[in-house]
Amino acid sequence: MSKATISRKAHFNAAHRLYRKDWSFEKNDSVFGKCNNVNFHGHNYELIVSVKGEIDPETGYVMDIKLLSDIIKEEVEDPFDHKNLNIDVADFAELNPTAENIAVVIWNKIKMRIKDNQELEVVLYETPRNFVTYRGE
Repeated sequence: MSKATISRKAHFNAAHRLYRKDWSFEKNDSVFGKCNNVNFHGHNYELIVSVKGEIDPETGYVMDIKLLSDIIKEEVEDPFDHKNLNIDVADFAELNPTAENIAVVIWNKIKMRIKDNQELEVVLYETPRNFVTYRGE
């Protein structure tokens, strides 16, 4: 059977602060710099979600792109958009919301909603020049 990869772009706006509760302000400041701002800071995140799998001979789909769009909306856009990740999103109550950790959280949420035999890749742009790719490794 033939395999293909489908991708869907999405975006969300969110604020966060990078810091560890168990570190002093000085240590957080030396590691995270401006991202340790106690008043938080925000990003216009861009997201690309890709699903790789066998092409269904009946539908011609790897996966219905509308279904993937709905999953992204429900699992990422609705809970993250216009939120303070540190305060409003339970996934980050004890997890530093770095781009790396956000990508892993997104991957885990979406992976639960696709078929086991499909591969998933999440690319999260925090800025146009800074991005993270996570494939569940």
